[in-house]
Amino acid sequence: MKEESGDSDRAFTFLRLNRRPGKPRHSGLTEIRGPYYTPVGPRYLQDVLETMGAWVDILKFAGGSPLILPRRALRDLIDLCHRHGVLVSTGGMLEHVLPFGEAMVDRTLQECRDLGFDIVEVSSGFLAVPAADLVRLTRRVIAVGLKPKPEVGIQFGAGGATSAANLEAEGTRHPGSAIRLARQHVDAGAELIMIESEGITENVRSWRTDAVEAFVDALGLGPLVFEAADPEVFTWYVKTYGPSVNLFVDHSQVVQLECLRAGVWGTKDVFGRVCTYGPEEGAD
Repeated sequence: MKEESGDSDRAFTFLRLNRRPGKPRHSGLTEIRGPYYTPVGPRYLQDVLETMGAWVDILKFAGGSPLILPRRALRDLIDLCHRHGVLVSTGGMLEHVLPFGEAMVDRTLQECRDLGFDIVEVSSGFLAVPAADLVRLTRRVIAVGLKPKPEVGIQFGAGGATSAANLEAEGTRHPGSAIRLARQHVDAGAELIMIESEGITENVRSWRTDAVEAFVDALGLGPLVFEAADPEVFTWYVKTYGPSVNLFVDHSQVVQLECLRAGVWGTKDVFGRVCTYGPEEGAD
């Protein structure tokens, strides 16, 4: 039987935790935010991954941070992730590049590959881009040997910690258009789709859980990664869809999230109530 992730070297192995497949996982993915709201350098990240690397699947360079980091530090961070079996995503920096044209996008993708990135986020939270162009970009990412991870959502202007008032003034899209775009990305070869939290659980008067359900009904949980960088939000996702839901959280929250997935801790509404049954993913 495939060994449970992190089980061979943890303390208290006589105490049961919820079953979690080892890496590379195909469900229960945890993506963490790297540098943006706080700096994340190689020494800090080494501490994070030496203690929690078994539970981290992807690190995302958020907010265009790869464009301002020293090249050596960027390479060190990427190499460190790879040593711990963690894939590395560009985050949404391609949105900054898109207005400069196709040649500059291609040059940026080549640089991403040369630097060792694994995943390129294909998003347009701030831009009005035809769906066909975004899908073409997904295909282009695959063609250069990288993995596309399109980001879709119902809120225009999402990202960059835009204020709730500004987002509310923009209004939200019907989930159906985002679902159609997500399906086109999947058909083009995208394995994962990030669901943007703005307009759903972030900077809203009330959560749009109906939109989440629409995405799950249409696409299933498998390819979906939900942005949930708030303990109340990722607790709701685990409580609603179980510990194998794919989530994107801040690097500072990975311990709290994994304790919740493992069923060993949580708020009063989930303490002792998150559990798994049966053979783990990939077991004989």
